[in-house]
Amino acid sequence: MLKQILNNLFLIFFVFVTFSCGELQQVINQIPQGTPTISNADIASGLQQALNQGIEEQVSKLAAKNGFYSNDLVKILLPDELQKVDKTLRNLGLGDLADQGLKLLNSAAEDAVKEATPIFVNAVESMTINDAKSILLGENNAATNYLIGQTGEQLYIKFKPIINQSFEKVGANQIWRNIISKYNAVPFTNNVNPDLTDYVTNEALKGVFVMIAGEELAIRTRYSSRTTDLLKKVFALQDR
Repeated sequence: MLKQILNNLFLIFFVFVTFSCGELQQVINQIPQGTPTISNADIASGLQQALNQGIEEQVSKLAAKNGFYSNDLVKILLPDELQKVDKTLRNLGLGDLADQGLKLLNSAAEDAVKEATPIFVNAVESMTINDAKSILLGENNAATNYLIGQTGEQLYIKFKPIINQSFEKVGANQIWRNIISKYNAVPFTNNVNPDLTDYVTNEALKGVFVMIAGEELAIRTRYSSRTTDLLKKVFALQDR
């Protein structure tokens, strides 16, 4: 009887130990064996991919018809000095005219943004390894800020004449002269005459970088937005 009990205890002990070792091995297998290595070239390429993804995904949306006007994040509204113009026109039953003026401002921005991609691409290709490392370990908008620093002035110079041309092409200047003249004719109002070309140029630039910043944040914080193996590998470094 004692021998049988001992045999049973031995069997239970053997099964327990075997099962535990198997489970332990599974845990061991899941532990990373050393820190994955990644080259400086991979870091630079990964950041370039991230920026190109943001440019391709978001700038193309803005360049589409109503890309600005239908997007509340970047829709160009009237400058402060014209907000009263818009309100007055609508109060006078001229809401359609006010809407037409807004659409023309946003349409001009859409025309200009189509010219942004080559300037962005050149900035991305000029990125150094040190730039890439600083961006990777920087704030959630570090890549966007890099593009602002590298392209902001060039984009303004490129955008402004295109926006002015767009205004002329669709007769926006005449429409806005009509809008402003109607407003200025209202008793007890102060005359306004803002530089709409400069204003829309700056608003278009802001819109572009808002969209790119959104894409950058998604890549940094959502694994599903890292659409290539290299992006997953590079941005895994910032997740630690």
